Amino acid sequence: MPQNEHRLNNEITAPEVRVIGDDVEPGVYPIAEAIKMAIAKEVDLVEISPNAVPPVCRIIDYKKFQKQNRVK
Repeated sequence: MPQNEHRLNNEITAPEVRVIGDDVEPGVYPIAEAIKMAIAKEVDLVEISPNAVPPVCRIIDYKKFQKQNRVK
């Protein structure tokens, strides 16, 4: 199985992250709370900017995101 291009959910190691996404209150959250927010929406917490301080994560359906961003 190929490794994901982004870190997801429990793979994210930062203690807190900046969360963005549809129907989400943007802000900085402890990682555990950010993961709970994603689980509540039945989607993933995806680290999209790991070098930012704190890292930026988006709450999205990662499989759907991958399909939309594949190079044709």
